Amino acid sequence: MPLIISLIGFTALAMMVHELGHLLAARSCNVPASEFGFGMGPRLTGFRIGGMRFNLRAIPLGSYVGLNGVVLKEKSMRAQLLVHLGGIIFNLVAGFFTYGTTFGWLNLLLAAGNILPLYQHDGWKCGVVIMRALLRRKSEPAERAFTFSGGFVSLLVVWAVVRMLI
Repeated sequence: MPLIISLIGFTALAMMVHELGHLLAARSCNVPASEFGFGMGPRLTGFRIGGMRFNLRAIPLGSYVGLNGVVLKEKSMRAQLLVHLGGIIFNLVAGFFTYGTTFGWLNLLLAAGNILPLYQHDGWKCGVVIMRALLRRKSEPAERAFTFSGGFVSLLVVWAVVRMLI
């Protein structure tokens, strides 16, 4: 039982490290953020510091930072990529500094999972930013093709990793 509790606690902490990376990257690029949330579903409790709400939600799966997407899309490609990669960068730094510990491995796992081009994950968002910059416009067919192929590639990567481990 203590192992499960420590895994849950370290996973929650790694998710907060990830979101802190997005938040600090957004702040450095002057992208407003309105909420730092842990969990999904109904809000259980929270507090406000300045214009930022910190909320704990009922279902402890996932975390997020509520960024102003309109402002983010107006930024340079470099700034958008920094904001989307901020969480991964923080997880990698935390993972390397705590390498060999449960917390370190969870941070590295979270970074690896988020870099995959799965729909709405950081890797997918980076791919969309790059695609729009290359095409110089938004293209629904290209984004659908990228989403499908990104999901397929992610499935192959996960399959290969699991196969290596077994």
